[in-house]
Amino acid sequence: MSDTDAPDSSDGPAPSDADGPADWLVDLRRDLHRHPEPAWREFYTTNRIVEAIEDLEIDGLSLFVGPEALDLDARSGVPDETELAPWRERAREIGVPEDRLETLDGGRTGLVARLDRGDGPHVALRVDIDGLPVTESDADEHVPAAEGFRSENEGAMHACGHDGHATIGVGTLAAVADSDFRGTFTVCFQPAEEIIGGGRAIAESGHLEGVDELIAIHLGLDHPTGEVVAGMDGILAVRQIRAHFEGETAHAGKHPQAGRNAVQAMAAAVQNLYAIPRHVDGVTRVNAGRVEGGTASNVIPDSAVIEGEVRGETTELKEYMSDHADRVLEGAATMHDCAVDVVTTGEAPSADSDPELRTVVAEAARGTVGIDSVLDQAPLGGSEDATFLMRKVQAQGGRATFVDIGTDHPGGHHTGTFDVDEASIAIGVDLLGEVVRRLGGS
Repeated sequence: MSDTDAPDSSDGPAPSDADGPADWLVDLRRDLHRHPEPAWREFYTTNRIVEAIEDLEIDGLSLFVGPEALDLDARSGVPDETELAPWRERAREIGVPEDRLETLDGGRTGLVARLDRGDGPHVALRVDIDGLPVTESDADEHVPAAEGFRSENEGAMHACGHDGHATIGVGTLAAVADSDFRGTFTVCFQPAEEIIGGGRAIAESGHLEGVDELIAIHLGLDHPTGEVVAGMDGILAVRQIRAHFEGETAHAGKHPQAGRNAVQAMAAAVQNLYAIPRHVDGVTRVNAGRVEGGTASNVIPDSAVIEGEVRGETTELKEYMSDHADRVLEGAATMHDCAVDVVTTGEAPSADSDPELRTVVAEAARGTVGIDSVLDQAPLGGSEDATFLMRKVQAQGGRATFVDIGTDHPGGHHTGTFDVDEASIAIGVDLLGEVVRRLGGS
């Protein structure tokens, strides 16, 4: 877009100090960064993205907001009303209209934008929009703190770049609309990626029917500004688990024999989860990330919880780890005369990027200003529920790739000092706009 095409940002944050046509994108990113919202609580975020898209005044555009964007039955990890209510009220206080809040109520967040430009291929872009339960740094050297766009939602933060992802999604939509692209272009602004909760809901929503090419993106991942990975490998399948052990309380001094110690069962489970044998067929992972239980030093604890996960290089290896984890949890409970309830809180398969689509991205990247290093492939080493969307498109004969757009980030992902180099936002928009144009019938 040219400077004259940029939308009016009078209702958004104060203009940034950046020069050039990307000013409005920087302003949008900083506004989203100031208002991070965790999974299924993205009330302000969804509304702000809708407003930014509506400001573009694009002909042939349809917006599907909240329940219109999701298969509601395919969501996972949706908080109860006691957790949703404070975030909904906060969004109301900072100006989200009541009718929009009603649409998004119950954790029905996210949106899909579809641009119809006549006959041609159907190309889709997936970006995620949720924040993390991380407290953001207030150190002077942390740019968001120094320049006044640090998180205003204390204890929540865009610590993985999803504010940048959402902004790139809006910017790419504008770029494609301003090009000679012919066909259909769909942008999925997905909620709840951080808990592996929203990918399936988007994939099963119907909006990917007939999609020929799908691009999912991420910023950073230890690749610097100016570097692009055309297709990430090593997207691990994942299952997130919550195991609740139940025993029986008793006085620890007077009647220890009368108790059934849930913490003891939990401890045995943690130890043996890490003892699951690795597998010759590929990479596997296990982690007990959160454990808690008990009430006092002199009370036999009757309740304990493990929140953990298993991963595998393939979906089959994840299933191998899952089967062993279930057996370990049940065995630990039986050993200590307790019961255990195991719930899957999030799950996603593995997926591979298609070589032909990687080639299109790589060729476009080599001609994009600001990109000086192009990698065909690189390992992700983590998990992503974009794999639901990738597999959906591939299953119907289309192609998909997971693209990394490098950005210099001073802190690691999921840390309080994480930030993105805002120059990478314009790079991402230019690259993806060109990729979509090449894939279209222009």
